[in-house]
Amino acid sequence: MTPLVGEMSPAAAESVYFNEYPPPKALPKHEALARAFIELHVEANRRVVLVTSGGTTVPLEAQTVRFIDNFSAGTRGATSAEYFLEQGYAVIFLHRQYSLLPYSRHYSHSTNCFLDFMDEAPPSADSSNPGDGPIMVRDEYQDQMRSVLRKYRYAKQNNRLLLLPFTTVSEYMFELRSLAKLMRPLNENALFYLAAAVSDFFIPRSRMAEHKIQSSELPPHMQGSAVDPDEIYTGENEEQPSNRKKLVVNLDPVPKFLHQLVDGWAPEGSMVVSFKLETDPSLLVYKARTALQRYSHHLVIGNLLSTRKWEVVFITPDEPHERWIRVPKSRRSKSISGVEDQVGLAEAMKGKSPSVEQLEAEQAAEGQRDGIEIESLIIPELVKLHMKMVEKKKKKPAE
Repeated sequence: MTPLVGEMSPAAAESVYFNEYPPPKALPKHEALARAFIELHVEANRRVVLVTSGGTTVPLEAQTVRFIDNFSAGTRGATSAEYFLEQGYAVIFLHRQYSLLPYSRHYSHSTNCFLDFMDEAPPSADSSNPGDGPIMVRDEYQDQMRSVLRKYRYAKQNNRLLLLPFTTVSEYMFELRSLAKLMRPLNENALFYLAAAVSDFFIPRSRMAEHKIQSSELPPHMQGSAVDPDEIYTGENEEQPSNRKKLVVNLDPVPKFLHQLVDGWAPEGSMVVSFKLETDPSLLVYKARTALQRYSHHLVIGNLLSTRKWEVVFITPDEPHERWIRVPKSRRSKSISGVEDQVGLAEAMKGKSPSVEQLEAEQAAEGQRDGIEIESLIIPELVKLHMKMVEKKKKKPAE
């Protein structure tokens, strides 16, 4: 009996998984773009971060009509990429197609359509077409849009931002492996910020239906060579017949390639950061610490679904091991899905109180009512950790 992918050694699981699927059609193009981008920044001795962002789909058919997805819109990744750029990093942004992108995120997927920020100015007196005035940004949005536009243009004109899309979980895995290996010349200047919501389960290509899964049985004359009856999902037998058929999907666990990234694909001396999202406050720190120990990387950023926009916890192998980062109450942005009463709950369940640092941050923010993004707190702290690793690596040969 062939073992499940999840029961194999990391190297064996890698071989089996990647042999299940053909490489993405866009992979050679993405590799060429990434290679040139990385070579440029190796020459400049610049730090480069690979930010992964958005959810991954799990196709149910080879010619995909239906797929399993998750809630991620790529907010964390797109926002973090902007703050990495402000910190002087070049960013490879590996993102789910159509998810949020750095800079344009301010005007897409937002409450206001980007057209709400624009207006038509009155035509000038000497206009050749007096019925059409120039398009302009409304006065109240001028400062905001100017700031975003300048940052975006700087990143693009100085070749600091490379956007590479994916859709399925297998495409993501191929892209991640390829990019990690291409980043090897960066050595300790490479940082991996794995913010994508990667699917935990998938259907192996060998078991996948070729055509669209049918929601009802086909008549005999339609069950020819073009449609294999074994590929038609019609549900389980029922004691009481139902008017609606069931779809029963058997999924395998996606191999945990973080081991392979840390020990095989990534550059020597690079920093690897992963995320752990939970819904149960009592499990968050435990699951994040377990992930750190299991995969031997450098930082797990834990967050609860209900408070992810206001607090995260850094779990590290070094002291202090657990550190909470929170947006002060007076500066928390609105969140439709957020539950503010749960802020601090995961830490309180361990019998801990807010740190002196946190209390000082709360006091310093008193009277300031504009909301801030938690990524503006996460990224500077993460950069400090990365810089410590870089400096340690540079000093090591001289010792």
